[in-house]
Amino acid sequence: MSGSNSSAPGSGAAPSAESPLAFTVHSMPAPSLDDVARRTASGRLKMLLVLAVCAAPVIASYLTYFVIRPQTRNNYAQLITPPREMPATLPLATLQGEAVRPASLQRQWLLVVVADGACDAACERHLLLQRQLREALGRDKDRLDKVWLVADGATPRPEVMKAIAQGQATTVLRVPHDALARWLEPEPSRRLADHLYLVDPMGQWMLRAPADPDPAKLKRDIERLLRASASWDLPGR
Repeated sequence: MSGSNSSAPGSGAAPSAESPLAFTVHSMPAPSLDDVARRTASGRLKMLLVLAVCAAPVIASYLTYFVIRPQTRNNYAQLITPPREMPATLPLATLQGEAVRPASLQRQWLLVVVADGACDAACERHLLLQRQLREALGRDKDRLDKVWLVADGATPRPEVMKAIAQGQATTVLRVPHDALARWLEPEPSRRLADHLYLVDPMGQWMLRAPADPDPAKLKRDIERLLRASASWDLPGR
Protein backbone atom coordinates (compact mmCIF):
# COMPACT_ATOMS: atom_id res chain seq x y z
CA MET A 1 0.00 0.00 0.00
CA SER A 2 1.32 3.41 -0.98
CA GLY A 3 2.78 5.35 1.96
CA SER A 4 2.73 2.40 4.31
CA ASN A 5 5.70 1.70 6.68
CA SER A 6 7.44 -1.57 5.65
CA SER A 7 9.47 -1.85 8.88
CA ALA A 8 8.74 -4.66 11.34
CA PRO A 9 6.44 -3.59 14.11
CA GLY A 10 8.30 -1.97 16.98
CA SER A 11 11.57 -1.87 15.10
CA GLY A 12 11.54 1.83 14.47
CA ALA A 13 12.86 3.47 11.36
CA ALA A 14 15.51 1.55 9.36
CA PRO A 15 19.04 3.04 9.57
CA SER A 16 20.20 4.94 6.54
CA ALA A 17 23.20 3.80 4.50
CA GLU A 18 25.23 6.70 5.87
CA SER A 19 24.59 5.84 9.55
CA PRO A 20 27.48 3.87 11.19
CA LEU A 21 26.61 0.77 13.16
CA ALA A 22 27.36 1.03 16.88
CA PHE A 23 29.25 -1.78 18.67
CA THR A 24 29.69 -2.25 22.40
CA VAL A 25 33.13 -3.59 23.42
CA HIS A 26 33.26 -5.49 26.69
CA SER A 27 36.68 -5.85 28.33
CA MET A 28 37.87 -9.37 29.25
CA PRO A 29 38.38 -9.97 32.96
CA ALA A 30 42.03 -10.00 33.98
CA PRO A 31 43.23 -13.35 35.43
CA SER A 32 43.35 -13.25 39.20
CA LEU A 33 46.32 -14.30 41.30
CA ASP A 34 44.31 -17.35 42.40
CA ASP A 35 43.93 -18.45 38.76
CA VAL A 36 47.68 -18.10 38.16
CA ALA A 37 48.46 -20.05 41.32
CA ARG A 38 46.05 -22.85 40.31
CA ARG A 39 47.60 -23.11 36.86
CA THR A 40 51.13 -23.19 38.32
CA ALA A 41 50.16 -25.90 40.82
CA SER A 42 48.50 -27.90 38.05
CA GLY A 43 51.62 -27.68 35.88
CA ARG A 44 53.86 -28.82 38.73
CA LEU A 45 51.57 -31.73 39.50
CA LYS A 46 51.66 -32.87 35.87
CA MET A 47 55.47 -32.65 35.87
CA LEU A 48 55.69 -34.74 39.07
CA LEU A 49 53.35 -37.34 37.57
CA VAL A 50 55.56 -37.61 34.47
CA LEU A 51 58.67 -38.03 36.65
CA ALA A 52 56.90 -40.68 38.74
CA VAL A 53 55.94 -42.64 35.63
CA CYS A 54 59.53 -42.51 34.35
CA ALA A 55 60.98 -43.60 37.70
CA ALA A 56 58.41 -46.35 38.35
CA PRO A 57 60.28 -49.17 36.53
CA VAL A 58 63.48 -48.40 38.43
CA ILE A 59 61.78 -48.25 41.82
CA ALA A 60 59.77 -51.39 41.12
CA SER A 61 62.83 -53.37 40.07
CA TYR A 62 64.71 -52.46 43.26
CA LEU A 63 61.72 -53.23 45.46
CA THR A 64 61.30 -56.59 43.78
CA TYR A 65 64.83 -57.70 44.63
CA PHE A 66 65.28 -56.09 48.04
CA VAL A 67 61.83 -55.91 49.66
CA ILE A 68 59.25 -58.19 48.09
CA ARG A 69 61.35 -61.34 47.60
CA PRO A 70 61.85 -62.98 51.02
CA GLN A 71 65.26 -64.39 50.20
CA THR A 72 66.67 -60.95 49.52
CA ARG A 73 65.48 -59.12 52.60
CA ASN A 74 68.70 -59.88 54.44
CA ASN A 75 70.99 -58.30 51.87
CA TYR A 76 74.61 -58.11 52.95
CA ALA A 77 75.41 -54.49 52.08
CA GLN A 78 73.35 -51.51 53.21
CA LEU A 79 70.72 -50.53 50.63
CA ILE A 80 70.25 -46.75 50.71
CA THR A 81 66.55 -45.85 50.89
CA PRO A 82 65.69 -43.48 49.47
CA PRO A 83 68.67 -43.35 47.09
CA ARG A 84 70.77 -40.18 47.21
CA GLU A 85 71.24 -38.40 43.91
CA MET A 86 74.71 -37.18 43.06
CA PRO A 87 74.66 -33.38 43.53
CA ALA A 88 74.82 -31.50 40.23
CA THR A 89 77.22 -29.09 41.95
CA LEU A 90 79.63 -31.75 43.25
CA PRO A 91 83.05 -30.17 42.51
CA LEU A 92 84.77 -33.01 40.65
CA ALA A 93 88.09 -32.47 38.89
CA THR A 94 90.81 -34.51 37.23
CA LEU A 95 94.18 -34.83 38.91
CA GLN A 96 95.33 -32.12 36.48
CA GLY A 97 92.69 -29.74 37.83
CA GLU A 98 90.20 -29.84 34.94
CA ALA A 99 86.57 -29.60 36.07
CA VAL A 100 84.37 -32.64 35.41
CA ARG A 101 80.57 -32.48 35.23
CA PRO A 102 78.92 -34.98 37.62
CA ALA A 103 76.39 -35.79 34.90
CA SER A 104 79.21 -37.19 32.74
CA LEU A 105 79.46 -40.16 35.13
CA GLN A 106 75.86 -41.23 34.57
CA ARG A 107 74.49 -44.06 32.37
CA GLN A 108 76.84 -46.57 33.99
CA TRP A 109 77.00 -48.34 37.36
CA LEU A 110 79.89 -47.01 39.47
CA LEU A 111 81.82 -48.89 42.15
CA VAL A 112 83.41 -46.09 44.16
CA VAL A 113 86.46 -46.08 46.41
CA VAL A 114 87.09 -43.01 48.59
CA ALA A 115 90.64 -42.44 49.82
CA ASP A 116 93.32 -39.80 50.20
CA GLY A 117 95.94 -39.47 47.49
CA ALA A 118 98.60 -41.09 49.69
CA CYS A 119 96.56 -44.34 49.50
CA ASP A 120 97.48 -46.37 52.56
CA ALA A 121 97.26 -50.16 52.84
CA ALA A 122 93.48 -50.09 53.34
CA CYS A 123 93.09 -47.96 50.20
CA GLU A 124 95.18 -50.42 48.18
CA ARG A 125 93.02 -53.32 49.40
CA HIS A 126 89.87 -51.47 48.35
CA LEU A 127 91.27 -50.71 44.90
CA LEU A 128 92.25 -54.36 44.46
CA LEU A 129 88.82 -55.54 45.63
CA GLN A 130 87.19 -53.04 43.29
CA ARG A 131 89.03 -54.55 40.31
CA GLN A 132 88.34 -58.14 41.39
CA LEU A 133 84.62 -57.50 41.88
CA ARG A 134 84.27 -55.98 38.44
CA GLU A 135 86.09 -58.85 36.75
CA ALA A 136 83.99 -61.38 38.68
CA LEU A 137 80.81 -60.00 37.09
CA GLY A 138 81.68 -61.74 33.83
CA ARG A 139 79.56 -60.58 30.91
CA ASP A 140 78.01 -57.82 33.09
CA LYS A 141 81.34 -56.21 33.93
CA ASP A 142 81.01 -53.70 31.09
CA ARG A 143 78.00 -52.24 32.88
CA LEU A 144 80.16 -51.17 35.83
CA ASP A 145 82.99 -48.61 35.99
CA LYS A 146 85.63 -48.26 38.71
CA VAL A 147 85.94 -44.81 40.29
CA TRP A 148 88.44 -43.56 42.86
CA LEU A 149 87.48 -40.27 44.52
CA VAL A 150 90.60 -38.63 45.95
CA ALA A 151 89.39 -36.60 48.92
CA ASP A 152 92.46 -34.41 49.47
CA GLY A 153 95.12 -32.55 47.50
CA ALA A 154 97.82 -35.25 47.61
CA THR A 155 99.09 -36.78 44.38
CA PRO A 156 98.62 -40.57 44.14
CA ARG A 157 101.85 -42.56 44.04
CA PRO A 158 102.97 -43.75 40.57
CA GLU A 159 102.93 -47.42 41.60
CA VAL A 160 99.29 -47.12 42.70
CA MET A 161 98.31 -45.43 39.44
CA LYS A 162 100.06 -48.19 37.50
CA ALA A 163 98.23 -50.89 39.45
CA ILE A 164 94.77 -49.43 38.87
CA ALA A 165 95.44 -49.08 35.14
CA GLN A 166 95.39 -52.87 34.74
CA GLY A 167 92.36 -54.14 32.86
CA GLN A 168 89.72 -51.46 32.56
CA ALA A 169 91.28 -48.21 33.76
CA THR A 170 89.94 -46.62 36.94
CA THR A 171 88.48 -43.12 36.71
CA VAL A 172 90.40 -41.04 39.26
CA LEU A 173 88.82 -37.74 40.28
CA ARG A 174 89.56 -35.26 43.01
CA VAL A 175 86.76 -33.90 45.20
CA PRO A 176 86.93 -32.01 48.52
CA HIS A 177 86.10 -34.23 51.47
CA ASP A 178 83.48 -31.83 52.88
CA ALA A 179 81.63 -31.68 49.56
CA LEU A 180 81.70 -35.46 49.19
CA ALA A 181 80.38 -35.92 52.73
CA ARG A 182 77.21 -34.04 51.75
CA TRP A 183 76.42 -36.93 49.38
CA LEU A 184 78.02 -40.16 50.65
CA GLU A 185 77.83 -41.13 54.30
CA PRO A 186 79.73 -43.77 56.30
CA GLU A 187 78.32 -45.96 59.02
CA PRO A 188 78.30 -44.42 62.52
CA SER A 189 81.82 -44.21 63.98
CA ARG A 190 83.29 -45.00 60.54
CA ARG A 191 85.06 -42.87 57.92
CA LEU A 192 84.10 -42.37 54.29
CA ALA A 193 87.26 -44.24 53.31
CA ASP A 194 86.16 -47.36 55.23
CA HIS A 195 83.52 -48.34 52.64
CA LEU A 196 82.94 -49.03 48.96
CA TYR A 197 79.88 -47.35 47.43
CA LEU A 198 77.69 -48.41 44.53
CA VAL A 199 76.04 -45.72 42.37
CA ASP A 200 73.39 -46.53 39.77
CA PRO A 201 73.33 -45.30 36.13
CA MET A 202 71.13 -42.33 37.09
CA GLY A 203 73.77 -41.04 39.49
CA GLN A 204 72.02 -42.25 42.65
CA TRP A 205 73.96 -43.73 45.54
CA MET A 206 72.29 -47.12 46.07
CA LEU A 207 74.51 -49.34 48.22
CA ARG A 208 77.18 -49.05 50.93
CA ALA A 209 79.45 -52.01 51.55
CA PRO A 210 80.43 -52.84 55.14
CA ALA A 211 83.93 -52.07 56.29
CA ASP A 212 86.28 -54.96 55.42
CA PRO A 213 83.60 -56.56 53.23
CA ASP A 214 83.24 -60.20 52.31
CA PRO A 215 83.92 -60.21 48.52
CA ALA A 216 81.52 -63.07 47.72
CA LYS A 217 78.61 -61.55 49.63
CA LEU A 218 79.21 -58.08 48.20
CA LYS A 219 79.39 -59.54 44.68
CA ARG A 220 76.02 -61.22 45.24
CA ASP A 221 74.40 -57.89 46.16
CA ILE A 222 75.89 -56.14 43.14
CA GLU A 223 74.66 -58.91 40.86
CA ARG A 224 71.15 -58.57 42.27
CA LEU A 225 71.08 -54.87 41.48
CA LEU A 226 72.40 -55.48 37.99
CA ARG A 227 69.69 -58.09 37.40
CA ALA A 228 67.04 -55.76 38.77
CA SER A 229 68.09 -53.03 36.33
CA ALA A 230 68.54 -55.28 33.30
CA SER A 231 65.30 -54.08 31.68
CA TRP A 232 66.37 -50.41 31.48
CA ASP A 233 70.16 -50.28 31.86
CA LEU A 234 72.49 -50.57 28.88
CA PRO A 235 76.27 -51.02 29.11
CA GLY A 236 78.52 -48.09 28.31
CA ARG A 237 78.09 -44.33 28.34
